[in-house]
Amino acid sequence: MEDYLKIDTEEAIYDDDFVAKAALDSFGIKYLFPWQRLVIANILEAYEYHSKINLLSDSERLAFERDNADSFCKGRQIVLLPTGAGKSLCFQVPALLFDGPSLIIYPLLALMTDQQRRMEEGSLRSVTFRGGQSEGERKCNFEKIRNGAKIILANPEVLCNDDLVRSLKELGIVHVAIDEAHCVSEWGDSFRPAYLELGKVIKELNPPVVTAFTATASPLVLERVSEILFGGQAHVVRSESDRQNIHYFVRQAVSKKKEALFLAKTELRPMIIFCGTRNNCEDMARELNVCFGHGTSKFYHAGLEKSEKEAVEKWFYESKDGILCATCAYGMGVDKKDIKTVLHISAPATAEAYIQEAGRGGRDGSIAKAILIWSLEDSFEYATFKSGSREAAMRDFAETKDCRRQVLLDALGAEKAVCSGCDLCNEREKTVKNGTFKSIGLRKERIDWKLAFNLVRKNRNFFCKEELELELTERMNRLFVKSIGKQVWNHSDSAEVVRQLELSGKIFLQKKLWKGAYRAKSVH
Repeated sequence: MEDYLKIDTEEAIYDDDFVAKAALDSFGIKYLFPWQRLVIANILEAYEYHSKINLLSDSERLAFERDNADSFCKGRQIVLLPTGAGKSLCFQVPALLFDGPSLIIYPLLALMTDQQRRMEEGSLRSVTFRGGQSEGERKCNFEKIRNGAKIILANPEVLCNDDLVRSLKELGIVHVAIDEAHCVSEWGDSFRPAYLELGKVIKELNPPVVTAFTATASPLVLERVSEILFGGQAHVVRSESDRQNIHYFVRQAVSKKKEALFLAKTELRPMIIFCGTRNNCEDMARELNVCFGHGTSKFYHAGLEKSEKEAVEKWFYESKDGILCATCAYGMGVDKKDIKTVLHISAPATAEAYIQEAGRGGRDGSIAKAILIWSLEDSFEYATFKSGSREAAMRDFAETKDCRRQVLLDALGAEKAVCSGCDLCNEREKTVKNGTFKSIGLRKERIDWKLAFNLVRKNRNFFCKEELELELTERMNRLFVKSIGKQVWNHSDSAEVVRQLELSGKIFLQKKLWKGAYRAKSVH
């Protein structure tokens, strides 16, 4: 890639008042952060640069380009800003100032809907192009653009329509912004090949300015995004990656849904539980409602109808104590600011994906907890990935003995940081006050597999399989009655704990003298 810039927040100030005035008048934003001003300045200056070139003769153009060869940004940049840092303003404010329309490319329909709602609240007129629209709806959109709509929202798939792209080109698109640009690499190379065609779309539209925005991207992902969108030639603008108000915790448990029930009782809400699959979303929401009352939780995944998604989005947006059980179909860019806890019962594939989803919490600047539930089986699964790979980073995060925050930052190739909160650093930084230890963290852990392991270790050759499962079920239910007032632990939960303990080699059945009885193999 061509350039890399680390934003200096002391110096990166763009002084033109009309930018601040546009943000205030349309969105009520009284203050733009230095990195927002820098990115906006790059976009406006790149537009001015190209506008000047178009007015010059060929000889004048060559001289102008030679004199401005070292210009910082000629309109092709990748911007990395933390989740919740206000990336949307970086393309919405310029859109207010441009004569022509801006095309904003989003990965998810839910995100497009949420963004359009917020734009219209800020008096920024927009239209949406998506699959399944009638010819009449498309014509209506183009009429709105010709009548002054500033923003065009689209996803990569709809831009595979050559006729649509040609019609958009005739409008004179000024700025193309790709939001959540890490999806270009992560999804384009797997299940959404339309992302790989965005480079061709950009060449066809030939806008003066193209900006790719993301909150999470490792060096490998950045390189791939630059290659697909810009042919490998892009400036990278990066602020600090660390969200200090998000505190990271890992809970060890085999029965993840039961652990989630405990955390739903003990941790602050509103809460998101990322569940990995549609079935897990629905099951988790059902168990929460049975345990804590109907209406406590709703689920959200790609299998819902549009009207169902909108109803769930509205419910969660307005809720002060709700729990949303979701797949990755919910999350990117959806701006609910007061989420206090983000819980993962399924570990994402990469550190980038985890940071992105954990970043749903604390968008109002308040402290939020990001809690990953990690099982023995997770450890086996992620151990198959090559050390140092993007996928292996999640195991490093879950099993590190150092600082969890730094593991995530290292995975992004980001800066070193003083930890503002993770379970391991909290434990190390306990302070003595009035003769007692004081620490901020989760309530005392009750690790299901460790309880079972200790039963075997302390009573070797005593339990057969059925007896161990029965004893574990009784003990876990006693703990749950104390914590949430209900018996929620099932025999199937105990059977899964025993299965994973056997698979890990931590316990094993005797085959000779004490045949059929368990012994512990290690004390780890």
